[in-house]
Amino acid sequence: MSAEMREDDVAAVHRCKQAYDQVRAELAKVIVGQEDVIEQVLIAMLSRGHALLEGVPGLAKTLLVSSLAESLHLTFKRIQFTPDLMPSDVTGTEVIQEDQHSRVRAFRFLPGPIFANLLLADEINRTPPKTQAAMLEAMQERHVSAGGRMHPLPAPFFVLATQNPLEQEGTYPLPEAQLDRFLLYIRVNYPSSREEWEIARRVTGGQQQPIEACMSGEEILEFQKLVARVPISDQVLGYAHQLVRATRPHGLEAPDFVHEYVAWGSGPRGLLTLVTAAKARAILHGRHHATAEDVQAMIKPALRHRIAGNYAAQAKGLTAEKLIEMLIDKVPADKEYAQPAA
Repeated sequence: MSAEMREDDVAAVHRCKQAYDQVRAELAKVIVGQEDVIEQVLIAMLSRGHALLEGVPGLAKTLLVSSLAESLHLTFKRIQFTPDLMPSDVTGTEVIQEDQHSRVRAFRFLPGPIFANLLLADEINRTPPKTQAAMLEAMQERHVSAGGRMHPLPAPFFVLATQNPLEQEGTYPLPEAQLDRFLLYIRVNYPSSREEWEIARRVTGGQQQPIEACMSGEEILEFQKLVARVPISDQVLGYAHQLVRATRPHGLEAPDFVHEYVAWGSGPRGLLTLVTAAKARAILHGRHHATAEDVQAMIKPALRHRIAGNYAAQAKGLTAEKLIEMLIDKVPADKEYAQPAA
């Protein structure tokens, strides 16, 4: 991979940074705080991936996604997942329709709400596995099959799914293999005291401002191609590579605490996610190459759903996030990394 970017790519990075600043400014009109969440959602988009947002009710997850669609000038649809939702309610269905002139009857495909640039899959864990599987298949293949024909989804296409960690009765938690289909697992936390004060002041005072579009779908597609061209040094790639390999118990690179507390670690998709997300974060911040800092910033959303603690970890209260923090402390960023020998 080239260590230097082309001149036109350098200009594109500058445009991306400007667009990112404008998007944040527009979202600040309706969203108080949540800067990390906004950044991680945009990183998932520029990485051509989907994201799972988890947070308790009332943290403005739906408002954030709909406002983001406005600022990016994308078509937006929302599905409220329920236990009786069928796959065809998401992807669409074939219906028999009669031509008004020839009176000939034929099947016609009626697209479902998944045919949008930005889809909010609200409480995806409240719908049966059959519907979840149909949705995740469309997310992966980026098309819907019906009546023996493939119907491509619009480009760009992103799914931002939400999951409520509370009230687990009547839910269908996503299996680990399906969670792995989401590029990033983003945690939406409570606002700070000052942010919550500002939320109450704005909302109860009726201070609502319209959001203006400051990025287009075509620009997003160009920035996605730009991410693929962002250079990453062997040192930074080696650091990400070592972090991911260190998550696997019984591996030679794993620290002692991983052998003791981790049931299973990340696969190669975790490394691909970590590297791509680090590169996307770099251009959002106006930099022309990814750094170890970018890797550290993205390791939690990239790997928290790709690492599972065992019973010993649960007994000690060691969550995936705590295990990742221990991993960052254990794997040095300044060590000299190089391509492994064959």
